[in-house]
Amino acid sequence: MSFNYLHLVGNAELIKQLNYAMIYRLIVQQAPISRIQLAEISQLAPASITKITRQLIKNELIKEVNTQQSTGGRPAVSIQAKFSHYQAIGIQLSRSHVTIELYDLGANSLALEIHPLTTFEQKLAQEYLIGLIEQFIQKKGKQIKHLVAISVVLPGLIDSVRGIIRYMPHIQVNAWYLAEILQKQFNVSIFLGNDIQSLALAESYFGSTQGVDDSILIRVHRGVGSGVIVNQQLLTNHNQSACEVGHIQVDPLGERCHCGNFGCLENRVVNKAIEHRARLMIKQGYVSKLTVEHCDINHICRHANQGDALAIKLIKDAGENLGRAIAIMVNIFNPQRIVLAGELTKSPEILLNAVTSSLNTQSLEELRKNLTITCSSLNDRSAIGAFALVQQALFNGSLLMALLDDKEQ
Repeated sequence: MSFNYLHLVGNAELIKQLNYAMIYRLIVQQAPISRIQLAEISQLAPASITKITRQLIKNELIKEVNTQQSTGGRPAVSIQAKFSHYQAIGIQLSRSHVTIELYDLGANSLALEIHPLTTFEQKLAQEYLIGLIEQFIQKKGKQIKHLVAISVVLPGLIDSVRGIIRYMPHIQVNAWYLAEILQKQFNVSIFLGNDIQSLALAESYFGSTQGVDDSILIRVHRGVGSGVIVNQQLLTNHNQSACEVGHIQVDPLGERCHCGNFGCLENRVVNKAIEHRARLMIKQGYVSKLTVEHCDINHICRHANQGDALAIKLIKDAGENLGRAIAIMVNIFNPQRIVLAGELTKSPEILLNAVTSSLNTQSLEELRKNLTITCSSLNDRSAIGAFALVQQALFNGSLLMALLDDKEQ
């Protein structure tokens, strides 16, 4: 009997969390909205809507606003989110930098710092990161009213449920329990995630895929990473990873990749590979305004936009290889939108035309009828992906209920 009772209590708490999360999300995404509209959309009883909104107002997560004059002359009251009361810190731990950004709950950036990453041993990196966060909080104290979360995103394999970093390409880690360590140090909710997957989530909340159920983000930089959104949810598996698109074979006769395969996408489209190919072709006598000394990816994109034949060829070749890999993903996932990110997108017209041309010859026509391909509208060097994990926790109710519980204690 006790088991059944606890089971019922657990179910009741989960239902409460889901109901609060649903109402908060509706208010954030459809504000200004009335209580009557909330009841109609959510199918919850008006009394439940009143109770939930009262609690959210009390905890300064939402606020009432007068939106229009009613027929009787009295202002009609609607509700919208209140973002300024709470703050969260988002951190992107890249291969060369640590980006620390302060956000309000509306994803508005309040402060930003970028620091070089020069230590690549777990213990030293941990001490360095904690020190940077402590300094940031101290310096931005006037802007931090109520810090509720710290979120960290990074390249590698992350068990985000347990808060463990399993693997990073540039820091030697051995089951790095970073979430637990940061929670003890700062006593706020901690979130960990893969940087590219989190960026895909950020696109869904704040960027090019808002309102799109199924989408894929692919970012090209030092490697090729992807994040898949299905039914507006980030796709992950038992290992908290999915879709290693960089190791799709696009050229069976290509060079050996570090993964052991030949002709991987990563070997053809990452910045370093394109720059290397540019130098070789310049030395072989290709006429171009590019020079061996000045042919980084930014120069290549700029000259491609100005009509330089070699630069255009480099971007076009990268786009066609990307298109081959994207065609495989389209055939598997049938997304509504593909979003590309990274320096290559600085030459958007050439890149997108090449991707589309390759995709059209290698994917099923029925699966690409309603597909759009675009470039990211977000700054992929910012910590917006880290904040997306905070937004996710608000929208699924886990962080939301923690904020309510803290106020009730």
